Amino acid sequence: MLLQENVETYCPSCGEPIQLLVDCSIPEQEYIEDCQVCCRPIQIRTQVDSEGIPAITVRNESE
Repeated sequence: MLLQENVETYCPSCGEPIQLLVDCSIPEQEYIEDCQVCCRPIQIRTQVDSEGIPAITVRNESE
């Protein structure tokens, strides 16, 4: 069973709200995804705590 949760955050390039689907069965991930609004690449880091609650950090991929 996959535990997935939609998390809303903001694009660091355009500032628009974006939705990310986080797989909460993986404690820590880092990947690149294009913004759904401006199409610029975003570096996304997710961490899931012991209770299964995800925390997300986003930044411009070029930083």
